[in-house]
Amino acid sequence: MTEDLIADTPAGAFAGFAEDGVHVWRGIRYALAPTGELRWRDPVAASDLVPGSDPFRAEAFGPAAPQLPNPAVPLGPGTVMDEDCLSLNVWAPVDTGSDPLPVMVWIHGGAYTFGASSQPLFDGSSLVGAGGVVLVTINYRLGALGFLDLSGVAPGSFDGNLALKDVLLALRWVQRNIAGFGGDPTRVTVFGESAGGGLVTTLLATPSAEGLFHRAIAQSSPASSVYGASRARTVAEMFLAEVGVPEGDPERLRVLPVDEIVRAGMAVYAAVPGEAPGTLAFAPVVDGVLVPESPITVLHEGRGLAVPLIIGTNHDEASLFRFMKSPLIPITRDRIDRMFADMHAQAPETRMPSPDQVLGAYEGARERALGLGIARDIGFRMPSLWVAEGHSRIAPVWFYRFDHASPFLRLIGLGATHATELPYLWGNLDGGPKDPTFRLGGRKVARRISARMQRRWTAFARGLAPDAEGAAVWEPYDPERRETLAIDRQDRCVADLDAALRAGWGDRVLAFP
Repeated sequence: MTEDLIADTPAGAFAGFAEDGVHVWRGIRYALAPTGELRWRDPVAASDLVPGSDPFRAEAFGPAAPQLPNPAVPLGPGTVMDEDCLSLNVWAPVDTGSDPLPVMVWIHGGAYTFGASSQPLFDGSSLVGAGGVVLVTINYRLGALGFLDLSGVAPGSFDGNLALKDVLLALRWVQRNIAGFGGDPTRVTVFGESAGGGLVTTLLATPSAEGLFHRAIAQSSPASSVYGASRARTVAEMFLAEVGVPEGDPERLRVLPVDEIVRAGMAVYAAVPGEAPGTLAFAPVVDGVLVPESPITVLHEGRGLAVPLIIGTNHDEASLFRFMKSPLIPITRDRIDRMFADMHAQAPETRMPSPDQVLGAYEGARERALGLGIARDIGFRMPSLWVAEGHSRIAPVWFYRFDHASPFLRLIGLGATHATELPYLWGNLDGGPKDPTFRLGGRKVARRISARMQRRWTAFARGLAPDAEGAAVWEPYDPERRETLAIDRQDRCVADLDAALRAGWGDRVLAFP
C-alpha cells in the first residue's frame, strides 16, 4: 500500500489499491450487521474505527445480500452471500487535483430481490476514468429481509422500509466521509436502474432525504410500484403462512435460517404478481412517515425534492421479462385486462382510459407486440413520463429513451430491452465468454455510444447539461415541447416522442394503492 491510497475520514482510515488506472476501496461497512436482534430493524450506523489503529484494508467486496441465483443478474464468480451485507465501495481517479470532485452514488437494480454492488458489470474503472468523478456503489437488504414490512402484523417488534433506510444511511455516510476520498459532499448525484431507479424516484418523494443528494438519475424506474400499508400487510401475512409462523410469535422470525427466509420470500415474490398482475411483492411502502405519500403522485404533482433529474427508459423494456418467463410483468392480454380491472376495483375514483383509447396508441402492432408494448408502458414508460411532466415544473429534467440494440439482440427479438443500457453506461461491454450480445458484431458502434453516455451522465453529475461533444444537444424537458433524447447509433433530440402514448393513456396517473 502507498500513502496516497490511504483515505482519512471521520469514520477512520481506509487503505485502497490501484487498479485499471483508478483508486479503489472495497467492502467498507456503513452499518452494523442486520442480524439477530437487528434483523428486520432499522439499520444502525457502523462504529468509527479506533483512532490510531491500522487502516482498514478495503481490498475485498463485502458479501452480497442473500438471494437465489438468477441468470439475468449474474453476481460474478466467488460471490459470498450473507445477511451482514451493508457495505459500500469507492472508486476515484488517480489524480483528483486540488478541488473536490463530484460524487455519483449507484443503487443497483434486481426487482428489489437480486443483485449486488459487486457485480462485475458495475466495476467503476471506466466510468470514473472517463468522467472525472468519485463513484460509490452500495449494497442494501433485498427481498423479504429488506422489503417485507412486518410492522403491521407485530407493531413494535419490527421496522419497515428497511432497504430504503439502508440507502439513506449509506448517503449519510457519503456526506460525512466522501471528502476523504477526494469527493465533494455538496455535489452528490444518486443514480440507479430498475429497482435502483425505483429507489431513486422514491428518494425524491422522501422528505428526510433532502440535502443528502443534489442531482438524480432514474433509469427504467418502476416509479408507480410503491404501495400502501394494506398491501404490505397482505404480503406479510403470505410470508408468515409460507414459513409457518403465526402472527403472535414474531421472535421466531429472528431465528429462522436465512435460507428459509430467502426460499419463502421467493415463493411470495412469484405468487403476488400471479394473483394480482402488475404488482410486486417487495417494494418500498407508503408508510405515512418516511414515505408520506405515493411517490408517483408527489412527483407528478411537482412536490418532490427540487433537484435536477435525468429519467428515461428503454425502447423494449418488457421483452426480457417474456424471454425469462418472469411473472413480474403482465404481458398476455388476459393478465393485462385483469390488471386494469384490479386497478379500477381498488381505486374506483380513478378515471381509467378505455381499452379502445389505450389500444389506439399501438395502431398497427401485432397481438404479441401489443402485450409487450402495454406492459412496457404501464410498468416503466408512462410512470417515467408522469414523473418528468411533474418534476419539470420545479427543477430541470432531461428525458430519454434508449433505442440501441446490437444485431444479435435484434435478431432474437429482445431489442433494447430492460437493463441493456447498463454495459454502455458503465463501459463494460465485454460480458465474458458466455455473453452473446456482440456475436453478430456491433462492438465498435457500442463503444461510441458508451463514450457518449458516460460523457452525458458525468457532465450532469458535474452540474452541467448532459451533453457530449459532437453529439446532439439534449434539450431539457418541458410540458410544451417535451424534448426527449433518443439514444442510438446517432443520438437525436425529438419533440414529444411519446405523443401517441400520451393520447392513448391520458394524463392521469394510474397506479395500485
